[in-house]
Amino acid sequence: MWKDENVRYLTALRAQLIAGKTTSLNGTLLTSSEEPVLLASGGEIDKAAFGMSWIGEAHAVPIMEQRELVDGFVTGTLTPLLRDRNLTSGKLAVDQANISFIESVRAHLPDVELIDGDTIMQQARWIKTDLEVAVIEEACAIGDSVTNRALDETRAGRRELEVAADAMQTLFQLGGEMAHVITPFVASGEHMSPPHRLATDKIIRNQDLVFIDIGAMWNGYFADIGRTTVVGRPSKTQMKIYTAVYEGLRAGIDKMRPGNTNQDCADAIIEKIGDHGLAEHLFSLFIGHGIGMGANEPPYIGETLPGTTTYDFEPNMVFAVEPLVWVPDVRGGGGVRIEDMVLITDSDPHLLSRVEYEERLLLD
Repeated sequence: MWKDENVRYLTALRAQLIAGKTTSLNGTLLTSSEEPVLLASGGEIDKAAFGMSWIGEAHAVPIMEQRELVDGFVTGTLTPLLRDRNLTSGKLAVDQANISFIESVRAHLPDVELIDGDTIMQQARWIKTDLEVAVIEEACAIGDSVTNRALDETRAGRRELEVAADAMQTLFQLGGEMAHVITPFVASGEHMSPPHRLATDKIIRNQDLVFIDIGAMWNGYFADIGRTTVVGRPSKTQMKIYTAVYEGLRAGIDKMRPGNTNQDCADAIIEKIGDHGLAEHLFSLFIGHGIGMGANEPPYIGETLPGTTTYDFEPNMVFAVEPLVWVPDVRGGGGVRIEDMVLITDSDPHLLSRVEYEERLLLD
């Protein structure tokens, strides 16, 4: 396994992350009969040796991108590991890898068949344990505080990046590891029509809708929370859009219980937003996603691309639900998203996020 969330799930390694290299730095080898073997960046191997007593075996690996180094890892590290375990033939499940790794395995381990390991890990992480739910609750507490700080700092004359900076300060002050997204999302006015999914140097102005989506990661688990607010007095059009999204979100959450499916949730959201005449203005992206050690993970809600799949809701699944509607040519912007974290229980859905909605934007 090479994906950050899978390596951490199996080994508890909290590693330094390098932008653009996050599936090339650390890995793990898991067999059916032994504890995971940690394959750690040279920068992590000493920490593993001296501070991770539960790891029985660890080996340094290069950044897995230069062909010669990748080949050296396969011949000098992976092959002996497999040989010592009598596993030089059979199936090796891999979650994510570059072509040079795949070609090297095929060349040096011809009796090993590479198969999909990512789906296996997604399914293993699908339903959270009670301990995982408790960790996600704490991530949500931090994410709520991050969102509230951003809302408090949103006013005319400030730049989107200033608001993001204030929120990120709160994130780190409260012990968060990172935001839900690498590029914190603060978008104001016309930057939500259509959505610009990052913070820029745009100046927030009076009558702007402002969307904040930063979230938090704590102890390896993510919270994804988003709110839309307004600077000054909103227009009736802005209020209509916000009300449609709010009511759609609430209708969808009400369907998130055993006996229903992700499609039932999506249908309820779309139908309610359609009651306001805005269904055709839904954002061209899924409406919700699973979340845990992965910032976005299956199952998805409202996915419309080929391969979309219907799943039953089961207790201890956790989702971020995030309908977004945008309407062009609205003064101050006509884009609204509201995002909540939801835990599936044996009965009613449990709302993990607690940030207040923007009552000034709700129609009576």
